[in-house]
Amino acid sequence: MDDNHFMMEAINQAKKSLNEGGIPIGAVLVKNGKIIAKGYNKLIQDDSAILHGEMDAIENAGRLKGVDYKKTTLYTTLSPCPMCSGAVILYNIPKVVIGENKTLLGAENLLKNNGVEVVNLNLEEPRKLLEKFIAKNPKIWGEELERVGSKTTVKQSTKN
Repeated sequence: MDDNHFMMEAINQAKKSLNEGGIPIGAVLVKNGKIIAKGYNKLIQDDSAILHGEMDAIENAGRLKGVDYKKTTLYTTLSPCPMCSGAVILYNIPKVVIGENKTLLGAENLLKNNGVEVVNLNLEEPRKLLEKFIAKNPKIWGEELERVGSKTTVKQSTKN
């Protein structure tokens, strides 16, 4: 299986969130070429402060052994924020594959500076999902950005 296959699974998780009225960010955790956990952003649905897609996937994997985390790759539709990046670093997840970072630039430098390999697939679909959510929910999106302050950069994407 290749990165695109696993990213499609993360995109499917993002679509679940969007279908529930949530922010369309999805993630999957892969170990030895197999998905061991899936997750999606549940901030709105669960009125949560921390259930980002990446955090949900890591939580859904359960308590793995340290050696197991070192054999995983996290696939996430958008660039991970400082909180999610911190979890990746804490659990020694060696690789993060992101769908795109044109609309939302997270803490990629934090990951790289801590020895995590970061791969950006630069896909259009995750960007379009987020733009669809923002267009339908500008007030909710604005409130979310206010919560994270300047820790996350929202880029102006170019419309096709």
